[in-house]
Amino acid sequence: MLAAGLAAGTCGIGSLTRFTHAGRAHVAAEVAESARPLPGRLPPATLRRLSHPDRFALRAAAEACAAAGLDADAGGDVGVYVGTTTGGMRETEEAYRRRSAGEDARFRLSRLLGTPLATAAAAVSQALGLYGPRETVSTACSSSALAVAMGADAVRRGVVPVALAIGTDALCRLTYAGFDALQALDVEPCRPFDRDRQGLSLGEGAAALVLESAAHARARGACPRAVVLGWAATGDAHHPTAPHPAGAGAAAALTGALAAAGVPPDAVAYVNAHGTGTKQNDAVEVEVLRRVFGRRLVRMPVSATKSQLGHCLGAAGAVEAVVTVIALGEGLLPPTVNLRHLDPAWDDLDLVPEPGRRAALDVAVTSSYGFGGHNVSLVLGRASR
Repeated sequence: MLAAGLAAGTCGIGSLTRFTHAGRAHVAAEVAESARPLPGRLPPATLRRLSHPDRFALRAAAEACAAAGLDADAGGDVGVYVGTTTGGMRETEEAYRRRSAGEDARFRLSRLLGTPLATAAAAVSQALGLYGPRETVSTACSSSALAVAMGADAVRRGVVPVALAIGTDALCRLTYAGFDALQALDVEPCRPFDRDRQGLSLGEGAAALVLESAAHARARGACPRAVVLGWAATGDAHHPTAPHPAGAGAAAALTGALAAAGVPPDAVAYVNAHGTGTKQNDAVEVEVLRRVFGRRLVRMPVSATKSQLGHCLGAAGAVEAVVTVIALGEGLLPPTVNLRHLDPAWDDLDLVPEPGRRAALDVAVTSSYGFGGHNVSLVLGRASR
């Protein structure tokens, strides 16, 4: 479904219905609650207490493991690496609302068990029987890109033969109101790289990737979808929310990832941009791409799929890694939807307006940048057949 939606240029951003918000923006990319039972073997009481990010993570993890053909007996050797930011914040907000409204006479522990960020990894491990090491990271909007890097690094160093990298997050009042108070939200579905862009559109969801060495995949008869060629993470050390004005940390992450991959800039065929749709971030990101790719950038397709899926916060890095895997495997250049009037400062660039197109891709880059100057870049390659 994701591949079909990307190819069709479907925009999943619509009216905010999760909760009432009194601010200026009222759009978001929401995930409809599935009626299907949650996968795995968790006790019913535990299932009832899972937060939305925990549920998202569990469904994505089970789907990824099934698609990869992971044997249930391999659970003891599978590491779980999760990137997230909100945890069960929405459930906590609801618990406070119910208590304040007199609907609950006291705070119920059962309503708060999904609050910790680490609960998603615990739920996935228990439900799917994955007993290897597990780690949860929260580095703002680069969280799950870092989880992918950590999982790939654990496999490379021989810590685990298989790693499951997950990004998961859900909409909540505090985060939505905070971004709106910063005037970082667009009142319309976001328009990355557009002349009239006004901000981002928040989203929610989860993505999961199974990571293993090529030899391990061959030994069990698995067919890889893509290859993690390299990665790098840096810090701006500049400002709690604003990016470095010259994009110093972002550029260092991108050049570091290419160096780690042993890939020259000229070999990159596609960039899945962070592309939030804010005035400042889009401008800094384009300048970073110009610095790293030089004149090659005018011939390089760059698109921002947050225009379709919204900004999924801590889940964004993993979501966009999966998008990039699909792009490589299917020769797909997903469009930057809602791009109606290209910013004239970038009229020499190929920012893939609708409806997108097809192209053979061997190497692609996806980058994630978070508040506090957390920068992560991943270099992915098409798997050989």
